[in-house]
Amino acid sequence: MKRLSRQFLVFAFSTVLWILLDQLTKYLAIRYLKGELPVPVVNGFWDLCYVENRGAAWGMMQGKQLFLRLFSVLALGGVIWNLRGFFFRFRGGTWIASLLTGGIIGNLIDRFFRNGGVVDFLDFHWGSSHFPAFNVADSCICVSFFLLLFIQWKVKQEAG
Repeated sequence: MKRLSRQFLVFAFSTVLWILLDQLTKYLAIRYLKGELPVPVVNGFWDLCYVENRGAAWGMMQGKQLFLRLFSVLALGGVIWNLRGFFFRFRGGTWIASLLTGGIIGNLIDRFFRNGGVVDFLDFHWGSSHFPAFNVADSCICVSFFLLLFIQWKVKQEAG
C-alpha cells in the first residue's frame, strides 16, 4: 500500500508540473507571439510562432470541438481508471501516465477555456517540408505514446 501511495504522489506531482509547464509556455506564446511574425530559433529549421488549432493533431477534425472535448475526457478517464491496474505495474509507468495525463489536461484546458482553440507555438521545418506547429502538451502525449510502444516491444522481447 505504501508503494501505491508513493506512486500516486509521484504521478500527481509530475502531472501538475507538466500541466504548469504547458500552460506557462502557452501563456508566453499568447503574450509574446500572438500577432507577431515567427521568431527563428534555429534558422531554416525551428521557429516560435502563434497558432490556434481548433482541430486535433495536424489540424484534423477542425471545428469538431464537442467530439474532441468528449474524446479527451474519455481518454483521461481511461488513463485514470488504468493507473493501478496498468501504469503502476511496470517500471516507468508512473512517469508515462503523468506525461499522458498532463498532456491531455493541458490541451483540455485550452479546449474549454480558449474558445476551443489549442495554442501551438513550436514550429519545425526543413526546406519545403513543414511539420505542423505543436505545444508542450502535444509533446507529452507523443512521448508517452512512444514510451508505451517501446515498453510493449521490450516486454515481448523478454517474453519471447
